[in-house]
Amino acid sequence: MTRNQDIFLRESSPSDVREREPHNTEQAPSNFDHTDSRQWESGRQRACVLVGCSILQLPIWGFAMSYGVFQEYFSGNWTLQGNRELTGIIGTTTNGVMYLSMPFLFALFTRRWAHRRQLAALCGAALTCLSFLLSSFSTQVWHLVATQGVMAALGCALIYSPTTLSLGEWFNTSNRAVAYGVTLSCKNIVGSACPFLLRYLLDHYGFRMAVRVWTAIAAATSTLPIFLIPTHPSSISVSTERTARKIPWQFLRHQTFYIYSIAIILQSSGYGIPQTYLNTYAHEVTLLSQTSATLLLTLFNIPGIVSSSFFGYLSANKYVSLSATTVTSISALSAALSAFLFWGLTSQGSMALLVIFAITFGFFAGGYSATWGGVINELESEAARRNEAIDTGMAYGLLNGARGIGYVSGGLAGVPLLKAGRVASVGAFGYGTAYGPLIIFTGLSSVLGGWGLLWKWKKLLHLV
Repeated sequence: MTRNQDIFLRESSPSDVREREPHNTEQAPSNFDHTDSRQWESGRQRACVLVGCSILQLPIWGFAMSYGVFQEYFSGNWTLQGNRELTGIIGTTTNGVMYLSMPFLFALFTRRWAHRRQLAALCGAALTCLSFLLSSFSTQVWHLVATQGVMAALGCALIYSPTTLSLGEWFNTSNRAVAYGVTLSCKNIVGSACPFLLRYLLDHYGFRMAVRVWTAIAAATSTLPIFLIPTHPSSISVSTERTARKIPWQFLRHQTFYIYSIAIILQSSGYGIPQTYLNTYAHEVTLLSQTSATLLLTLFNIPGIVSSSFFGYLSANKYVSLSATTVTSISALSAALSAFLFWGLTSQGSMALLVIFAITFGFFAGGYSATWGGVINELESEAARRNEAIDTGMAYGLLNGARGIGYVSGGLAGVPLLKAGRVASVGAFGYGTAYGPLIIFTGLSSVLGGWGLLWKWKKLLHLV
């Protein structure tokens, strides 16, 4: 047994330590009081961490989840130099860069720099605000791609990574999935409210002033919540040791991690397409007003408020045992049906089907990332069975990296798919519009996001 494995086993069995302690009846009352005090303080800290992480969803995800409003605004208010179609990659690039940088940031702040998490998050807030402020002076498309798509995304990732690591450490295996679900619900609340906020700012003040106002909002909502999220004492003690433990990478030797990572890449490549193009589709194809088009993006994000907690609950449900593979497949396959049946069958003036699509796809696809708590628990259980160590924070960071690959690849594929749709149609209804290839791509990528179920069935067939 390696030294890291021995440490992992010792940390996993605190009851062994308590059993070896001598029983002192004289100190029992004071010990109970001390224990109650520690439990209360620990509960208060967990509440602060959860509140802080929930508030931070606004500066981190508000712009990325509402970029479709900017995309639709640019279609009728173009003042920049360069190819207007390139603005379609900004939203997916923002998400992609954020998620792609997370594995590196998670690795950096998991062990050695754990005691600097709050400082890093504050630096990320400063970079985010500076990037949005600079983007308000843009004169060419590539300026927006660089400031909003790359720089601001890196700043948001620098806020998200250390604070999410602390969230995962303050909540243990039994309630970690629920904590992730709550923060993801707050993320979707942000995605539901921000489209109307940004639409109002764009209509009344124009692009440049709207971005400057957003800069002020991001600054106001990022600073204080960071101070509510202290690093867990266990990570601080490890990071200050001269011979800090190395991150255990044994879980990378096994299939399970790669099965889920591939599924996340495939699902994410299609998830960003409606976020970017649903507004313009509603305005150009179904001839909806700007207000109705903005409402669709809000309806797309609202169901995630419920679905994130719902799928987080399914992943940690003690009464009906569902594997992580089953829960991810429910989310992926249901989202695919929504894309094929509702978005694909919309026609000119057909707002009802588009509303149904926004709600159902937003619910099932929006809850997909909430299943990761169950995935992490499965990786943790697998490591325990193999008598191996695992750093769940690092594993979560790598899953985010997989999502980043999906976002970037989906964004890059979206531009040529839209061009192909303008050249030749692929059927009737929504499929016959310029957005037909995008609809098919969204549905297929969602289906493949649940391919882990096939892998599990294959394993069961081998056992029979």
